[in-house]
Amino acid sequence: METQFTYEDYQTTAQWLLSHTKHHPQVAVICGSGLGGLTNQLTQAQSFDYSEIPNFPRSTVPGHAGRLVFGFLNGKACVMMQGRFHMYEGYPLWKVTFPVRVFHLLGVDTLVVTNAAGGLNSSFEAGDIMLIRDHINLPGFSGQNPLIGPNDERFGVRFPAMSDAYDRDIRQKAHIAWKQMGEKRELQEGTYVMVAGPNFETVAECRLLQKLGADAVGSSTVPEVIVARHCGLRVFGFSLITNKVVMDYESLEKANHEEVLEAGRQAAQKLEKFVSILMAGIPQPGCAN
Repeated sequence: METQFTYEDYQTTAQWLLSHTKHHPQVAVICGSGLGGLTNQLTQAQSFDYSEIPNFPRSTVPGHAGRLVFGFLNGKACVMMQGRFHMYEGYPLWKVTFPVRVFHLLGVDTLVVTNAAGGLNSSFEAGDIMLIRDHINLPGFSGQNPLIGPNDERFGVRFPAMSDAYDRDIRQKAHIAWKQMGEKRELQEGTYVMVAGPNFETVAECRLLQKLGADAVGSSTVPEVIVARHCGLRVFGFSLITNKVVMDYESLEKANHEEVLEAGRQAAQKLEKFVSILMAGIPQPGCAN
């Protein structure tokens, strides 16, 4: 059985990156399925394949390139993950969340998480953007949590609060940014629920998740947010609603990964502009949460 990473393992990776780049990122962005095009907006970009970086896992899902890209977006020093890791790829959650603690050691103070998700809220349309106000960690109900195991106080406290996981100030700025863009559809806001995947949900599961108060469903993001908050990072997140989930037994529609990637392609420009405008609203380093 593999042993969990030690503090020294995280340091080794952070020091390797700092010795191979002159960039000192303030913001880390995790790009979800089909959203990796955000990295094309970076100026002075420098990229590393995950396979080059000590201790880094590999990304195995279509739509996840598997590169770490440093650069500037709208004047903000950023590092972007072009492809994330998932529980369904066979990774334990301490491996899924490995990059987040590395980012913390690089000096990052804000994490932006993006994902592709199915719309549970009946008012959502495919192509909508939903700001994540809160989440439901369904795997956590059955004992899957990235903080399980010995706690290292150098990262954070044993029992971190999650009631304020998603930064309210940045969410407010996001609504202002969206208005500036003049989009026809309003910016949605809601609760994201994480399931383990990789299969899409049954009709009964979707109905249950809706009853739990979830607006969108996917199989990522929550572990990274938990670890980010554990080490004191400010977190902002949004979902691209790629499809409306099947809630009716008479429906002949089926969810598939191709439509997820296609929705990402169609929304690419809108999302890139949105994230770029938002960068200006992220507080300067050293501002208190």
